[in-house]
Amino acid sequence: MNAKTKKILMIVLAIFLLGAVTLGLLFTEKVSAYIRTWVSGRNKAVMDYIRHPEEHRDWEMEALSRCGEAPFVLPTRGFIGYLYMDSFTPMKLHTGLDIFGGEQVGQTPVYAPIDGYLTRESEWKSSVILRVPVDPLNPEQQIWIYMTHLADSKGNSLIESAFPPGTQEVAVSQGDLLGYQGNYSGYIGSPTGIHLHISIVKDDGEGNYLNELFIQNTLDPSPYFGMAMNAVSTQELRPACLPQQ
Repeated sequence: MNAKTKKILMIVLAIFLLGAVTLGLLFTEKVSAYIRTWVSGRNKAVMDYIRHPEEHRDWEMEALSRCGEAPFVLPTRGFIGYLYMDSFTPMKLHTGLDIFGGEQVGQTPVYAPIDGYLTRESEWKSSVILRVPVDPLNPEQQIWIYMTHLADSKGNSLIESAFPPGTQEVAVSQGDLLGYQGNYSGYIGSPTGIHLHISIVKDDGEGNYLNELFIQNTLDPSPYFGMAMNAVSTQELRPACLPQQ
């Protein structure tokens, strides 16, 4: 084996080892998150709330409420059951917040948390996304606000009629009605709990939103709402407003 071949093999081995270490770290992080979500009691709390919301009204927050001078208002009323970086499905990190309204499908309004430009892709039954041209926490970048589960279990949309499929870049103001909480999971006949999922999604640098299914494409919502909403840094079952600076 000549020196050039040895060098190539060493590089390949180094890349393999680096990949193995990276995968190992990711695996450990996701397993830890799954255990943390169970230990924290959030899974049990969510199930208790879904079954008996009338017994836990003190867990809820009001729609359009705000913590201090935070740039976002809460987009819907309810119990913030799952936080950013929770893990209720093995090997998957939660990319946003799940807010459970404790009412029937189509009864709990969902509002725009901040001014932006709304898009609803032609194939989206239950989702909208807001483009926020100037990130209020980092004015040099643009962000996107993804909201979903705005449809019933059969995929019948609960999004406001002003935003039909194919809507592109319609200006909305903070507090505008966008639709209602639903339970569409993406699969007809297999409903999820009635709630709103909201994620803050990064821009790709060319004016497009990234895939919100991947945690690395999203941002911690805590500073935007002024609340402790990152499951890694808080074990509280009900997020509290962060101390004012």
